Amino acid sequence: MEHPARLDVTGWRKQALLPVLIYSAMVMSVLSTLGSPMIPTIAQAQHVSLEAAQWVLTITLLIGAVATPITGRLADGPYRKMTILASLGFVLIGSMLAALAPHFALLMVGRAMQGFGLGLVPLAISVARDCLPVDKVRSGIAILSVSTAAGTGLGYPITGLIAEQFDYHAAFWFAGIISLIALVMVWLVVPSGSLRPAHALDLPGAALLSVALLALLLCISQGQKWGWGSGRIVGLALVTVVFGAIWILQALRAKHPLVDLRVMTNRTVLTADIVALMMGVSLYAMTSLLNRYVQAPAEAGYGFHAGLLATGLMLAPLSIGSLLSTRTSNFLTSRFGPNLVLPIGAAIVSLDMVYVALSRGNRWEIVVAMIVLGLGISTTFAAMPLLIIRSVPPSETGSATSMNTLLRSVGGSIGSAASIALLSTYTPVGATLPTDHGYTITFLAGAAVCGASAIVAILMLPRKPADGGQPAPAREPERPSLGTSATPEPRAALEA
Repeated sequence: MEHPARLDVTGWRKQALLPVLIYSAMVMSVLSTLGSPMIPTIAQAQHVSLEAAQWVLTITLLIGAVATPITGRLADGPYRKMTILASLGFVLIGSMLAALAPHFALLMVGRAMQGFGLGLVPLAISVARDCLPVDKVRSGIAILSVSTAAGTGLGYPITGLIAEQFDYHAAFWFAGIISLIALVMVWLVVPSGSLRPAHALDLPGAALLSVALLALLLCISQGQKWGWGSGRIVGLALVTVVFGAIWILQALRAKHPLVDLRVMTNRTVLTADIVALMMGVSLYAMTSLLNRYVQAPAEAGYGFHAGLLATGLMLAPLSIGSLLSTRTSNFLTSRFGPNLVLPIGAAIVSLDMVYVALSRGNRWEIVVAMIVLGLGISTTFAAMPLLIIRSVPPSETGSATSMNTLLRSVGGSIGSAASIALLSTYTPVGATLPTDHGYTITFLAGAAVCGASAIVAILMLPRKPADGGQPAPAREPERPSLGTSATPEPRAALEA
């Protein structure tokens, strides 16, 4: 039986749907900034080392990496709303556990549960594709993509204020409150499921991919501490390669794989994924470097010796640039199409990192750099899901956008680890702080990676789609694409 691929949302829910999706996406961006500034506070309060406290960040990333492709696949069937509510429920329970935790082990459990929320943005994009009015699909998805960076920018000063004025328990209570609000709003507004049939979850594929991702991210995040040539790191690298290879073979044979690799090899999707990985490297390298640079103590001879709140306020303009990017990306997409918007956004970020490498001696220069970073990164993030959904069947939207988000997170882990490793080579023997020149070199390295992603996008993406700007995605014989059961999907909605 053929079904229409769109869900009809009427009344006040129609007006509230996009704001609710945006709020849910921003909640997770804000939560992702909660841990980093509070590492020293948590270490002191829980009587653990700084290295142990760092796992408060690592465990969330690891669980998020495992959960994101699974929730993305579940979002492509009738259990989408249930998946979103379950993710927010895990975040809520995890926040409460972390806030009440009497010992470090329970705090780690709470932070692990918060990781289930890291895949909410792809779920929100899947809802937007099926449920927003046709003429609002493109702009709605672009705003959802931008909200990731905007929420991160807002999270910096909020985290700084909480960390300076209260203890870390207050931060997790705050996380619980905003996630509870998101859960209630989603329950009231988001329509149930989708009109596509359910398929059994690819449990073997989920297990294989989870092991490969866990090994990869542990290798990246712990390489500097354990030693890149240590037995543990080499073993993790081997596990990553072996389980990754087995997963690829399994995914190619499965009838309904966790991630459809044949769709992922589509030239446009592949380009968006490669750029997501490389942009993740540059973005997280720049934000982590600026966070350290701004807070550098007086004896470093550089930086601003800023406290957590002052640091957060200096990094908050990332949100301003992200908000400005909504108009910029709309103009660029209308003028050049999303195929050229991707390299333009990457080039902006690359030039911004060059600017920071050469000019960062004044606070206003950091503020300007963060505004431009928000503009460039959000322009790129807005283009990637648009390119993906124009190139995949509706039944693969959640899975494909989740994989793109996952690769961005993996790139972030690589960027953070690589920037720390590179800085360490510019730390004099016996010193604890790197030289100012080390920051310059590391920023330039990040700019080179980001510039390379722009070149990749230019070389791999055609300037104009072959049919004049409205490429149709791969079709499924029994499940029509976005539109109605009687007519093909109005692809102009994604191009207007």
